[in-house]
Amino acid sequence: MRIISGKYKSRRFEVPKNFKARPTTDFAKENIFNVIGNLMDLDDAVALDLFSGTGSIAFELISRGCREVICVENDAVHYAFINKVKTALIAENLTPVRTDAFKYIASAGQTFDFIFADPPYVLPNLSQIPEMIFSHGLLKPESVFILEHSRDYDFSHLPFFNQRRVYGAVNFSIFVEC
Repeated sequence: MRIISGKYKSRRFEVPKNFKARPTTDFAKENIFNVIGNLMDLDDAVALDLFSGTGSIAFELISRGCREVICVENDAVHYAFINKVKTALIAENLTPVRTDAFKYIASAGQTFDFIFADPPYVLPNLSQIPEMIFSHGLLKPESVFILEHSRDYDFSHLPFFNQRRVYGAVNFSIFVEC
């Protein structure tokens, strides 16, 4: 795993062999962060990374200036890895939370400037994630939510849908809260 830009630029961390997560590729990550940069300023933003996996997106957000990042991961091995990298970076403004992402969405009690969700592509209720984010009021006005998914999903009919980006097999649906 590599951090692409910001204060931790070029830092690499070896992901354990027993990882089940499918990390966002560097190519897709670099391109989606270019899109994010055109939509909003991450400096001083409060962000949420759901289904964090390796924590790659969360660490990229911290590196690029987010004031606070909460990353939610349910798997114990993944959670331990995120904490290990957090310690290595001395990333005090990163808060890993070990819980089910859907339970977190329902009980967060906080709003965010930016939300990124990268659920397993085979997750049975993946299609419900955007509606849950919006119905629980997790986004501040003029904030951005990005959902990574397979090409099998189309969210263009949903409120706040802004655009879809495709990088190889990786699809991102981008929502902008008005």
